[in-house]
Amino acid sequence: MKDRKPEIKPSEEFQRTVAQCRPEDFDGHTDFYRLAPEQRLEWFEQDDDVPFMKQVFQIRPEKRALIPAVTHVDGSGRLQTVHRETNLRYYRLIEHFRDLAGIPIVLNTSFNENEPVVCRPEEALDCFLRTKMDMLVMENFLARRQ
Repeated sequence: MKDRKPEIKPSEEFQRTVAQCRPEDFDGHTDFYRLAPEQRLEWFEQDDDVPFMKQVFQIRPEKRALIPAVTHVDGSGRLQTVHRETNLRYYRLIEHFRDLAGIPIVLNTSFNENEPVVCRPEEALDCFLRTKMDMLVMENFLARRQ
């Protein structure tokens, strides 16, 4: 993904991406997946609940190669936790990605390309059509490049 991001959404080096995850993948409290206490800090050197992309933590050196698209040049990563109660659909997406890839983290970046952030479905479709995104998902709608 790190190699594909510039072709999908060119940006300056200082424009950071965000690692989004389910908080229980880091603190061991969930019905679906439990991390042993010794794995609590498996991905980041610090553990905290961060619902608004406001904190940056060091990513463990041995994990950086597994998540290069969200690892900044200094080895840090901006973290956002996604809770089941606030966004069940996205929470489940992260959960399924973890089950498929073994990595409980997905990349997030603002949805725009040289314009204000996308807010309406028409803007999302327009951005999708003029960039190299593979697919666009909005609620129950899926657009995929052929």
